Amino acid sequence: MSETRQIVCGHCGRTNRLPAERTPEGARCGACHQPMFTGHPIEVDEEAFGRHVVNSDIPVLVDVWAPWCGPCRAMAPMFERAAQQLEPQIRLLKLNSDNAPALSSRLNITGIPTLLLMRGGREIARHAGAMDARSIVAWTQASLTRS
Repeated sequence: MSETRQIVCGHCGRTNRLPAERTPEGARCGACHQPMFTGHPIEVDEEAFGRHVVNSDIPVLVDVWAPWCGPCRAMAPMFERAAQQLEPQIRLLKLNSDNAPALSSRLNITGIPTLLLMRGGREIARHAGAMDARSIVAWTQASLTRS
């Protein structure tokens, strides 16, 4: 049996197994048949966050933000652009800290926006403060290389 990677669908939340030799580009969910990657971050709640972080074999980049935060709103289009460059090697998620205060507390979020880079269910890098798309991509790739 060939090796597989697990990837969580951004549409229905089901975990899909993808053969390791197959690129995730163009892959569709076995349950909902939607594309696994769209080049856009996925808005998640606490439950979906857990599914993506624990069940995905690919790294997950999380933007912890709030709608009232000016720097968060300014960074939103930059995070969107970064998704177009980083997917499908990395899943990008947006977590509204106002809607998930308990999770934000468990993650020790003390300021927003905060980027969390996670792999294998654990945090491998963190950055507080707004960044442009180029910086988000460079920071993510450098952090993955270091870990």
